[in-house]
Formats: sequence, C-alpha cells, structure tokens
Amino acid sequence: MDTVSDSMLARGLVFIGGFTVLYYMLKWSWICWCGFRVYVLSKVWQTDLKAYGQWAVVTGATSGIGKAYANELARRGLDIVLVSRSKDKLHIVAKEIESQHGRQTQIIQTDFTEGHDIYPAIAEALRDLDIGILVNNVGMNYSDKLVHFLDIPNPEQRTTQVINCNILSVTQMTRLVLPRMVARGNGLIINMSSEAGAQPQPMLSLYSATKIFVTYFSRSLNSEYKSQGITVQCVAPFMVSTNMTHNLPPNLLLKSASAFAREALNTVGYSSYTSGCVSHALQNIALSIFFPDWLRLSSYCVKQTEKFAQSMEKKMDEMTERSASKED
Repeated sequence: MDTVSDSMLARGLVFIGGFTVLYYMLKWSWICWCGFRVYVLSKVWQTDLKAYGQWAVVTGATSGIGKAYANELARRGLDIVLVSRSKDKLHIVAKEIESQHGRQTQIIQTDFTEGHDIYPAIAEALRDLDIGILVNNVGMNYSDKLVHFLDIPNPEQRTTQVINCNILSVTQMTRLVLPRMVARGNGLIINMSSEAGAQPQPMLSLYSATKIFVTYFSRSLNSEYKSQGITVQCVAPFMVSTNMTHNLPPNLLLKSASAFAREALNTVGYSSYTSGCVSHALQNIALSIFFPDWLRLSSYCVKQTEKFAQSMEKKMDEMTERSASKED
C-alpha cells in the first residue's frame, strides 16, 4: 500500500513539475515573441503614420524627447504643430523642421504649468487642422535631486505646477483632439509616461504618481476607443539624454532623444504600452526581477537612496548649472 501511495505521489509531483516547466517555457516564449515583434519586426514593417492625418501636435516640443518626436514625425511625412513655452525656441525648431524635412509647421506658445486658463486659446489654434497624431510629451519634475516630499522647493507652487504640467495637460489636450479623431474613425495619441511610474519611487513620490496616472489613463482610454479606430499608446522610457537627465552622454543603457524617438515610433501599431526601445525593455525586466517593490519600498532601501542623493548633491548641482542654458 505504501509503495502504491509513494508511486502516486511521485507521479503527481512529476506532473506538477512538468506542468510548471511547460507554463514558464510558454510564458517566456510568448514574452520573447512579443519583444521580437515590437522591437525588431517593427523596424522592418513600420506603420504608415501619415495614414492618421496631416498634422501631428507635439507638446514640450523645443527640447529633449518632444523635439526628437517632432523631427521624426516630420521626417516621416507629417506637418507639425509645436507647443511649448519659449517662443524663440519654437521659431528655431520650426525653421529646423521646415528646412530639414520640408514640412509645414505651426507654433503655439503656452505654459502648461498655468492650469486651465490656457486651453481655450490652444483649442482655437487647433480648430481648423486635420490632426491625426497628438504627442502628450510635456512634463517636469519638482527638483533636480532626489528629495522627500516635504523637501520640495517652494512646495505650494511647485506641486501645483507639476500636476498641471504632467496630468492636466494630458487630459485637456486629449479632450481637445479626441472628438474629431472619433468622428473620423482614425487617430493616434501618444502619452509619455516613465519607468518612474511603473513602480512606486520613494524620493520621487509626486513625479512617480503623476506618471502612473498617465499610464492608467492611456491604457484605459485605449480600451475605450480602439474599437472606434483610435490608438492610445503609452510610452514609459528609462533614462533618455535630455535636460531632465542633465544631458548625460548616451550609452548602452541611456538613449539619445533622437534614437529613442525613432525606435519608439516604430512600435506604433505593435504595442499600446511600450518602453520605447529594446534597451529600456530589458532594463524593465531586470528591475522587476532584481529590484521588486518590497525591496524598493523598504526602509533600508530608502535610507540607501538618501545616502546616494547626499553623495551626488554636489555633482548634481554642477550638472544642473551646465544644462541650465538648455532648459525649456
């Protein structure tokens, strides 16, 4: 009797073990296939972005990822509406696009930190345009350093500015362009989130929270409107060489803005939620395995982050000074 029981137990364990191995093999095979499709096949068979419409609207378009998206969209045949706060920089980028890519441009000067009052003027400027693509790129952090929430400089003003820029701009710009996209049955909205929104980030608490809003809003909106021909893509990059990252030199882990925009636009039509490029996708997988939430949110990890921030403070000040002239 014992022999029969032992035999049945052994068979049960073999079955469970075999099923577990098969499950994980299928799971990782599917992940690999999806990654190959999104980041490799997309380079060969690119979505025709001109099919969405004549004009692309890009917020935060005078530097960094926004400027790179504007240039890449123009290179792919779209006319560009540039939206940002510096009129001088808007004119410079507009002339650059017109001369390099031969596309039409329009500029809208506005400051997204100012709240609701700016949107009627934006709506009027966009009223007669065939807008096929909206890139909600504009965003800001509240400090050049890692800080506790109560250590945010000028907190009453700064926290409101971050929410207006990172959250209100996405919802209001979407509200302005989405109705005509739905009426046409075609359109693309690209919302720029961040890896900082993929998991909670102590000492980046408000910024991280605004980015997870962008992620949830984008993914929910895509589900609501994809049956009506609208694609809402959420892009959640790691570090890209921009003013926000003090224009650090690109390397294997850190992409240049132009390279990132080119690879991220390739993923349109292949994924509604993307890291933007292979390098960032692999970093996302590695962090989720080796730096899980329970460790990230532990008191030990927060203390180590504090020590790291203190050790980097002088260097960060120097980098901020070097990049100040490039800030938008």
